[in-house]
Amino acid sequence: MSPQSIAFTTPTTASRWKQRLLYSPTARIVIFALVMAALAVLFGSIDHYTFARGARMSMATPVGVAIYLTTMPLPALLAYLFLVRVVERRPVDELSPRRLPAGLALGLLGGLALFSVVVGVLWLLGSYHVIGTNPDAHWLLALLSVGLGAGVGEEIVTRGVLFRIAEEGLGTWWALAISALFFGFAHGHNPGATVWSSAAIAIEAGVLFALIYHLTRSLWPCIGLHAAWNFAQGTIYGIPVSGGHADGWLVSTRGGPDWLSGGVFGAEASVVALLVCSTLSLLLLVAILRRHSIVPPARRRRAAGPA
Repeated sequence: MSPQSIAFTTPTTASRWKQRLLYSPTARIVIFALVMAALAVLFGSIDHYTFARGARMSMATPVGVAIYLTTMPLPALLAYLFLVRVVERRPVDELSPRRLPAGLALGLLGGLALFSVVVGVLWLLGSYHVIGTNPDAHWLLALLSVGLGAGVGEEIVTRGVLFRIAEEGLGTWWALAISALFFGFAHGHNPGATVWSSAAIAIEAGVLFALIYHLTRSLWPCIGLHAAWNFAQGTIYGIPVSGGHADGWLVSTRGGPDWLSGGVFGAEASVVALLVCSTLSLLLLVAILRRHSIVPPARRRRAAGPA
């Protein structure tokens, strides 16, 4: 295991109460959640008086997108900066501006290519059909909301906080399982969601994104891939994104059984997406095992002593 695998270790000089209530994995996750919730309430109150009272949050309107960005991605980002800079007292290496261009570009290209492969296989199997075009699709709103907004907010919460901190305490394998299940079933409230769709997202995306973070120790590739996957699915290929309304440049339909097409939830619930993403996850896992970067649980690291 590389010493750079662990972003934070509890200071040896910290008092016992600090080790438990400030620096422990559980404490830091709770601190992040409380700060994020407080900021979301604060910004939500500001939005309530800034925009028209009673305005509905629709991703098809600039007001709706502004409300979403200020009540989910922005609070997540600010809470994460507080967690890392104030509580952990370290540089935010996983969101380093120096790593942004290459990491984000790699993720964006990878996300576009990955979802294009999924659509290509669905087309070859006779499930995906283009029936028209829609040049007036709200592509900029989609890019800001379900693209970059969801990429930043969800990757910070799931990979930056949950996976990273759980890995420090429980090791890579448990962190992988916990973060993937959380990510998958967090989509369980979406329109058209089922137990199958949540499990599919947990395996195809939750595992894949966590492995990418583990391999790169950067959130930028995860954010880029997440944003490009959503943008390609909804805005390029006209497929619902996690049950949302499809507003794409291509107007499309998908036929066949739900296990193949993904049904009303979208292609993320398709066995094709599951197999394509799982194949990539297996390749990444092979690379990780060859690097010997799997992090053991904290108790085993303490028993083994300094590397």
